[in-house]
Amino acid sequence: MRLITTYFLSFILCFAAIANPETDNAAENVNAHVAVKENKDENVIETIMNHVADANENHITTIGENHITLPLPCILYDKTAGQFTTCMSSVFHHGHKSYNGYVMDHGRVKKVTGDFPKEAVDVHVVKEKDANGKDLTVVEYNGAKYEVEKASVIGGMSSFIDFSITKNVLNMLLAFVILTIVFFSIKKAYTTRANKAPKGIQSVLEPVIQYLIDDVMKPNLGDKYITYLPYILSVFFFILVNNLLGLIPFIGGINSSGNIAFTMVLAFCSLLLINLSGNKNYWQHIFAMPGVPKWVLVILTPIELLGVLLKPAVLMLRLFGNITGGHIAVLSIVSLIFIMGKMGTSLGGAAAGGIISIPILLFVNAMELFVAFLQAYVFTLLTTIFIGAAIEDHHHATAEHH
Repeated sequence: MRLITTYFLSFILCFAAIANPETDNAAENVNAHVAVKENKDENVIETIMNHVADANENHITTIGENHITLPLPCILYDKTAGQFTTCMSSVFHHGHKSYNGYVMDHGRVKKVTGDFPKEAVDVHVVKEKDANGKDLTVVEYNGAKYEVEKASVIGGMSSFIDFSITKNVLNMLLAFVILTIVFFSIKKAYTTRANKAPKGIQSVLEPVIQYLIDDVMKPNLGDKYITYLPYILSVFFFILVNNLLGLIPFIGGINSSGNIAFTMVLAFCSLLLINLSGNKNYWQHIFAMPGVPKWVLVILTPIELLGVLLKPAVLMLRLFGNITGGHIAVLSIVSLIFIMGKMGTSLGGAAAGGIISIPILLFVNAMELFVAFLQAYVFTLLTTIFIGAAIEDHHHATAEHH
């Protein structure tokens, strides 16, 4: 279904790329081609990076001048004034209007500095450079320009905090709802159909769960696997569902599991579980490795401590890099249609771009479907291995050494 959807969407993009007819005036045509040639690469890169980044609205698609988006709730706290601003992202009209001193720039809500009016006004957000060549975002209103702060991020210096339901949060909430419905339905099936052969969604997920228990948890955790079963299964299915939702274009193809904050939180949870589960032998091998001279410990202990932090870093960066790279690859292949079609001015180029990109796109999307399962499995496997190393008994380690 994913491949069929991508196939038809690619053809739609081909027609969209050639929908802008050439003008009759030759001079205007030449100028348009020159402008497109200078800006098309920047436009493509900007579009791709905006897609993989988080945003305060979920952009579905664009038809002509019309943007089809799913409005999301914006919850903004002004640290200077000490007040909250709540609204839907639709009040910003895709960056063409302000609201209570805030504007939207490429899907992110930002605060305007200075004496900018609080009432809703028509604005134009542009990029400029200051005297030192530094990039600035400014708002043009009534002939005046007002500087715009950067988007609110953890540890940032902006004067407001963004508690909004962004598109990544929407994707995670959707994954949570799906998993809740699925697992409660499976629980009900086990209760009402005890000692009977599984069917429906129960028959699909039971082999997956049994595989994770028999081939991932038991070999690494032994008899203690039951203690970590809820976390391991939750992590696997939560990552998997977020990965799969990111492959559905009709809800925006959200890159939540390819967001560094998403993977960092999951890796931090694994870090806590690994180290809180660590036994005496685990910590002894970090701070006072048996049989090692004291002077060597001065060098070895910091390395072991670094290894404690590197484990979650590996989990975080592996998932982030693979999922984000997949989204960028798919969008880059689709962009061939627009680049070769010179942004709608070349029918032959757009057709050639479609012929080249569609077969590659189908193959890459099939790989992305495989990667969605693989990365959820790898994160789960590595987490289980790290926990197993932390709870391993000393006599087991000695026996394996001999």
